[in-house]
Amino acid sequence: MYHPYLKEEHNMFRSSLRKFLQKEAYPHYEQWERDRLVPRSFWEKMGMQGFLCPDVDEQYGGSGADWGFSVIINEELERVGSGLIGVGLHNDIVVPYITEYGTDEQKKRWLPSCTKGNMISAIAMTEPGTGSDLAGIKTTAKLNGDHYIVNGQKTFITNGIHCDLVIVACKTDTGAVPAHKGISLIAIERGTEGFSRGRKLEKVGLHCQDTAELIFEDCKVPVQNLIGEEGKGFQYLMKKLQQERLVVAIAAQVSSEHMFSLAMDYIKKREAFGKSISQFQHIQFKMAEMATDIEMGRAFLDGLISEHIHGKEVVVKVSMAKFKLTEMSRKIAAECMQLHGGYGYMEEYEIARRYRDVPVASIYAGTNEIMKVIIAKNLGL
Repeated sequence: MYHPYLKEEHNMFRSSLRKFLQKEAYPHYEQWERDRLVPRSFWEKMGMQGFLCPDVDEQYGGSGADWGFSVIINEELERVGSGLIGVGLHNDIVVPYITEYGTDEQKKRWLPSCTKGNMISAIAMTEPGTGSDLAGIKTTAKLNGDHYIVNGQKTFITNGIHCDLVIVACKTDTGAVPAHKGISLIAIERGTEGFSRGRKLEKVGLHCQDTAELIFEDCKVPVQNLIGEEGKGFQYLMKKLQQERLVVAIAAQVSSEHMFSLAMDYIKKREAFGKSISQFQHIQFKMAEMATDIEMGRAFLDGLISEHIHGKEVVVKVSMAKFKLTEMSRKIAAECMQLHGGYGYMEEYEIARRYRDVPVASIYAGTNEIMKVIIAKNLGL
């Protein structure tokens, strides 16, 4: 498949990554699903091969590569299984907060380990009573000498069990008006006094992807762990959420392409009434409809990625892509399961897992309803 923003070196990188995943991921993925966890050893192997945080500067352990390499990593991991989204979150969502807003000391302290897979990262925004309304978070961080004292709970945290470094959205000024101006980002490391993990959450899908509750009880964090400036956390989050939503859109598109491929293989092999079911006009029409949606989705997404790589303003288009492509993947998951007939409901067929994994993409990184609010606002409504 042709991507206008990729060159020969990107294709060579993709080939290398695919060979790595054929050996280190595909044969083990179903076991990881049963274990409900991707082992840390996989992260370390990814790091050893240069597949973590490729855009981080060389002085901090990365390759200083353009974001096209990150696109490839997200695409190939999604082809293995949606449960590997934690790697994309680490590479393209959490670490960029450090590379853009971190001090040189913070970069030297954390980034080399992040690129090696020795330090797994997470970001903690959502709380038990606060989802899309980030301005309403209750977790506090009160300055006490040369430390912040953090109190609160976070939930639905991707990489919550494995994480060694978590960037926590908290209120450093509870009296700020408007409320979002009191939000700051503070990095908290594994082993910090007062930081503990709650339940590893059981989800409908994404079984191998660890999602957990995080608890902060008089958690004592050095002031040196403040990311950027106090009171600018909400501003940082709103800026970085664009790339996060683009990562979600990429995964949704690739998932749709993969499910279509699964269905195509199945309908050509399955026979009914003396012939392949791919010869029935109804099924041909279903495949034609899905192929059209997927092709149009890919064209829009590739243009959007190219604009993002070139630093263009893409807030509205990212919201459109996140909303439309995740909705498309839900529809295609249902259609492809139906085309598999009774076998589509069997765990031995991959489409069953894909059907479970797809729906949550329309919820995380901002619900699709929030995406529509953003689009409508930018239409002047």
